[in-house]
Amino acid sequence: MNAKNLSLIEEINHLWNPVYPFLAQHIHQLYGRQDGNILEIGPFSGVIFALQEKSLGNSFSIAAFPPQMANYFRWEANKRGMEDKLTVIESDSSLSGIEENTIDLAVFRGAFFFPFLGDVNFPQIHRVLKPGGFAFIGGGFGKLTPDVVIKDIGEKSRDLNLRLGKIHISEEQIRQSLQAIKVKGETELITEGGLWVLMKK
Repeated sequence: MNAKNLSLIEEINHLWNPVYPFLAQHIHQLYGRQDGNILEIGPFSGVIFALQEKSLGNSFSIAAFPPQMANYFRWEANKRGMEDKLTVIESDSSLSGIEENTIDLAVFRGAFFFPFLGDVNFPQIHRVLKPGGFAFIGGGFGKLTPDVVIKDIGEKSRDLNLRLGKIHISEEQIRQSLQAIKVKGETELITEGGLWVLMKK
């Protein structure tokens, strides 16, 4: 990935800082637990810091890809005083470096909407989840983010996303993808607060 696109991703992640606490609250409602090993996946990570601040989870990791994002997330963790609490792993869409059956909650934002990320590797996300583990995969502001926050960053976010190559994906396309790969475990597509696949192992 070129430096320009890396810079755009970093700008998007910073822009979304006001959203992360509300999105973390939405995820917490669905997850229904206070403990567990938490993993955030991909370049649009950031909500994991809000989960840490809410004392949700026992351990925290980011599967950083493209791998050039790893140093950025280490810098972010250091800036927030969380460098000892967060493990950043240079990874890829197959979640290399993440062991099987080790994750209680996985979050993958921006999953379906950016061609440079490739297709979402649902079987590999399922692989790393513990039995009973939960994954929150997709994109959007979440159902609890106030309209004033969305309005404040919405136009800028759209512009940055389009510059990064964001595409439109329909509910039906995601349903077809899930059917085509026959994902193990339970899956549910929700549209409240974005477009998200919930996966439970």
